[in-house]
Amino acid sequence: MSKLGNVLIPVDDLDGAIAFYSGALGLAVRFRDGDRFAALDGGGATVALVAAGERVAGEATAPSYKVDDVARAARELAEAGAVLVREPEAGPHEVRAVLRDPSGNVFVLYSPR
Repeated sequence: MSKLGNVLIPVDDLDGAIAFYSGALGLAVRFRDGDRFAALDGGGATVALVAAGERVAGEATAPSYKVDDVARAARELAEAGAVLVREPEAGPHEVRAVLRDPSGNVFVLYSPR
């Protein structure tokens, strides 16, 4: 079983993006990881602002689904028609894999380490 955990939004200026999303949209900052990543409270799912070094899904805005076992879920989704873009790998805070759905939309699977 999976659940939407966050939406990865690529940004060029993390400070400016945090100012916009927290100031203009009123989203509370949960935490920041240097100049790479910031997690904001999206009211049920995290809005994850990702700078160049953390863009695992490339330049696309991508939903990220929390699963129990990334490798197993990636294998099952590939059997169901998804395309594996990036094999499961250990990131700074989680294990993650990147896939495309049958329509070509990119998404991420993750599990905390």
